[in-house]
Amino acid sequence: MTGICEGRVTIVTGAGRGLGRAHALAFAAEGARVVVNDLGVGLDGAGGGEGPADQVAAEIRAAGGEAVAHGGDIATTQGAASLIATALDTYGRLDTLVNNAGFLRDRMLVNLAEDEWDAVVRVHLKGHFLPLKHAAAHWRAEAKAGRMPQARVVNTTSGAGLLGSVGQGNYSAAKAGILGLTLVSAAELSRYGIQVNAIAPAARTRMTERTFADTMAAPEAGGFDAMAPENVSPLVVWLGSAASEGVTGRVFETEAGRITVMEGWRPGPTRDKGARWTPAEAGATVRQLLTGAETPQPVYGAR
Repeated sequence: MTGICEGRVTIVTGAGRGLGRAHALAFAAEGARVVVNDLGVGLDGAGGGEGPADQVAAEIRAAGGEAVAHGGDIATTQGAASLIATALDTYGRLDTLVNNAGFLRDRMLVNLAEDEWDAVVRVHLKGHFLPLKHAAAHWRAEAKAGRMPQARVVNTTSGAGLLGSVGQGNYSAAKAGILGLTLVSAAELSRYGIQVNAIAPAARTRMTERTFADTMAAPEAGGFDAMAPENVSPLVVWLGSAASEGVTGRVFETEAGRITVMEGWRPGPTRDKGARWTPAEAGATVRQLLTGAETPQPVYGAR
């Protein structure tokens, strides 16, 4: 290990299992002191677990690192504020926030209940916004006091947010919202020494094992495990380090040994009449424009 995060303090939400656990261990291995957040709920957000945050924090400490567990609900103002306070009260500083927590309640749209929509949007989108808000408030105060931070935020979107995913309207909408939040916060917060980026990972987790069982299957013994969550963490650690200076407002797709810079909506074919269209004219023009436009990528689950 290189010690790229030596002396830094990192928060990882949803760090009790899967990608979050891999991120927390990777940050600790690179010298960071880690706040391990996890509510300990099931795959659908119901109930509680057996202290997964405590287990991961203990694992880090057993390996010689420093870590503290936080079991609060980061989709509430109180939980998000206490998360940031835990880092500051325990270690006296905060350098990196990795927003990772989430769960699924998959349904086709006509079967999707309002509470299933609200629950998924709450934990993914609101669960990104509130920790970011409270962390940014701390970093802004530091900057105004003349202590410009080298602050980093890594948000977690998904291919479902980039392309859509059949049977995951709530999840896709929440993950697309995280993209918008990433772009806006990167623009607003750069003056305070805060960089904000997002990753769209593909890895084996409790959420993906069920939805994409064939793709996520582990390889035979000795083969490269392309879907291991540990493959994603090196990019997250680098983005969360001071070494990523100047990289902000970006979205990266990452899986196995591949990293891709994602490029969002850009103007394609266009035509300006210089006056108001009739509906028929607008329709004919759209059809002509589409002949010169790129074909959209297939939606997840519809390939």
